[in-house]
Amino acid sequence: MKTSDFYYDLPKELIAQDPLEDRSASRLLHLSLKDGSLEHRHFRDILDYLREGDCLVINDTRVIPARLYGHKEDTGAAIEILLLKRLGKDVWECLVKPGKKARPGAKISFGDGLLTGEILEIGEEGNRHIQFHYEGIFEEILDQLGEMPLPPYITHKLQDKNRYQTVYAREDGSAAAPTAGLHFTKELLEEVKAKGVAIAPVTLHVGLGTFRPVKVEDVENHHMHSEFYMVEESTAKLVNETKKKGGRVIAVGTTSLRTLESAGEESGLLRAGSGWTDIFIYPGYRFKVIDGLITNFHLPESTLVMLVSALAGKENIMRAYREAVKERYRFFSFGDAMLII
Repeated sequence: MKTSDFYYDLPKELIAQDPLEDRSASRLLHLSLKDGSLEHRHFRDILDYLREGDCLVINDTRVIPARLYGHKEDTGAAIEILLLKRLGKDVWECLVKPGKKARPGAKISFGDGLLTGEILEIGEEGNRHIQFHYEGIFEEILDQLGEMPLPPYITHKLQDKNRYQTVYAREDGSAAAPTAGLHFTKELLEEVKAKGVAIAPVTLHVGLGTFRPVKVEDVENHHMHSEFYMVEESTAKLVNETKKKGGRVIAVGTTSLRTLESAGEESGLLRAGSGWTDIFIYPGYRFKVIDGLITNFHLPESTLVMLVSALAGKENIMRAYREAVKERYRFFSFGDAMLII
């Protein structure tokens, strides 16, 4: 299976640069797993596809303002870092630009010394391990100095940090948003519950893999970065009861899906627990837990296009994407949504 099999042509102007004012006003393309048919709706119409007894699984991770701009203390050279993964209390794995100036021992100052960092070592694939020093609470300082780590294809400045955050974000730790959840408003979630649909949270902190293109031609040779996930006992119980009673388990976003499939048993039961997952889902994968997916439109040749192709079939996904391009849907993080069920 080749990476190029998952290419589609996307006009640049269809990449959404700004979120809609009304989260639930985005468009929704429904792809039927039953017959492959396509239907054009709006996201708030999601209620029409949900049934009493279903369970929506959401990722409650919260994006931290992980992009920091500072300068080297000895030369004053500008340095940009992106916090990727907490390795210890105040030690983080970071993406650093420019890397040549960031050697072990180098000290970086942010916000006139409000936060400082020392590069301890160069880790996997050139990422730096940085020890931070500060007075007070790290998260508060980060909120003051950091910027939301928007993907590189978004060039507009985000006016409101909360628009790159789901309304149910709770657990700090992500370097990127679980963007399928951005379409939900609190009011829409209440309507979902009123319909008799359960809502179960999991946590997966989105990391480097989100920013990483597939560079190999043979799909099976691609290596996924590991990300930390948590499944509470109450969520496992709710999901398992849903399946036992014949309801459908619908993942909100590929991160929720990857969490469920990582923690799922071959029998289809979901285990409570936490750990690191580098699960890579592409055509040929047999799904254990989920029955449907709410997702956004993903980059050509990306692992996420491969994931949705595993669920709905590559031909169906490519046809749906061609239709979305033709109908001028908005793509990627701030774009429109897709329901596969």
